[in-house]
Amino acid sequence: MGWLSEVADVKVRPSMMLLGPAFVAAIAYVDPGNVAANVSAGAQFGFLLVWVIVVANTMACLVQYLSAKLGLVSGQSLPEAVGVKMRRPTRLAYWLQAESVAMATDLAEVMGGAIALYLLFDLPLLTGGVITGAVSLLLLILKDRRGQQMFERVITGLLLVIAIGFLTSLFVAPPPAHEVAAGLVPKFAGTESVLLAAAMLGATVMPHAVYLHSGLARDRHGHPEPGPMRRMLLRVTRWDVGIAMVIAGAVNLSMLLVAATNLQGRDNTGSIEGAHAAVGSTLGPTVALLFAIGLLASGLASSSVGAYAGAMIMQGLLHVRIPMVARRLITLAPALVILAIGIDPSRALVLSQVVLSFGIPFALIPLVRLTSDRTLMGDDANHRVTTALGWLVAALISVLNVVLIYLTVTG
Repeated sequence: MGWLSEVADVKVRPSMMLLGPAFVAAIAYVDPGNVAANVSAGAQFGFLLVWVIVVANTMACLVQYLSAKLGLVSGQSLPEAVGVKMRRPTRLAYWLQAESVAMATDLAEVMGGAIALYLLFDLPLLTGGVITGAVSLLLLILKDRRGQQMFERVITGLLLVIAIGFLTSLFVAPPPAHEVAAGLVPKFAGTESVLLAAAMLGATVMPHAVYLHSGLARDRHGHPEPGPMRRMLLRVTRWDVGIAMVIAGAVNLSMLLVAATNLQGRDNTGSIEGAHAAVGSTLGPTVALLFAIGLLASGLASSSVGAYAGAMIMQGLLHVRIPMVARRLITLAPALVILAIGIDPSRALVLSQVVLSFGIPFALIPLVRLTSDRTLMGDDANHRVTTALGWLVAALISVLNVVLIYLTVTG
């Protein structure tokens, strides 16, 4: 009867105290790559790609819940569960693609923080990149010394800053409702719109967040035995994912709507710096300041979460732990090189999201297979409808990537 007292203890605590892992994962959905992709989509194509954000965020809710469920029920992170079923050569190859995705993630996040520091303080981009990397390392040290719950609180606070920074401009200049509704109809307008759609998808359903969330849920809630405790935690997890994804989806949608309403047809809005200047000239300096603060919070939070995910991927697949300082320096290097040689950072951000979209099937296919496996998941294995939806999500993303390659090569 020990579980009865355990459940009673949990009921005494407010359910809100159990929320948190999904808010950390949600940072991946509002990182600087999202800003670049969504602002570019709105400025170039108006409301055309609103449907991409809605579809991608709906997919994200399902994917993140499955990831968290895998961690809770199996007691393994997704990288650990995948690694168990692979021989060493296959595991190394899988790790290489996952690590490439993690480095593309870091590229977007560090560069976004660097751009924000340039907009706020006129710092050189390289200096801003170094500062962003250093702050992200401090956040990871905070996690190691003060525990996951303290890390969750800090990241959730930064998520609220991001939301305020980007949602404010939406209320200052609301978009036309009929044009937003028209954008819910799926369609494209040439190769560049497909490229941006893939970038937006890669920026929304992010592979490293899929890998990470399983470990976050397991580390926060443990591995409860079948019964009332597990059912309660799965129910709380659904709320956790739902609330976090609604916030992330609202922020993403606001970026595109603000760009479509205020930046479409204006010159020099293809970069974050140009978009920031255009926001300032159309909506005022206060809104532009909040935009830059939101971007900075996004870069700092997402950079630390991305590094955390990379460490979990390496540990789960290779059973290797590298000191966080050394790992942070290694993954930081590509972003600093790009900043140093002067490649357009906003374009690099969008392209990094395309790289992320190609990594999504490698995370989703094992996730759907594992959470559908009754041997691993028992009675909490996916319902047939859930499994079908999971395979549909993986197929849609894979088809979009094939179309993207074809149009890019032939266009």
